[in-house]
Amino acid sequence: MSALSHEALAQALLTVPEWEVKNGELRRTFNFTDFRESMSFVNLVAALAERAGHHPDIDIRYNKVLLSLVTHDEGGISEKDFALARDITGVL
Repeated sequence: MSALSHEALAQALLTVPEWEVKNGELRRTFNFTDFRESMSFVNLVAALAERAGHHPDIDIRYNKVLLSLVTHDEGGISEKDFALARDITGVL
């Protein structure tokens, strides 16, 4: 799976509202009521990531969770990143 072109990236972004491309990564910050809720979400993401064989960078700040996706093997954002972003969005 190769990194997406700028045109393909723009089209794929339409499938994942609230996600953005920043610093070469597909990112989204999720807000929760407290740390426990943040961790429950991170555990759901971990299960999805394991199933997909594709793992996001996760930054947890009490009630905020920042997920960053990039396909390092391909040197950029690929459809694999968007597939996982859609799966993650679907569990909300």
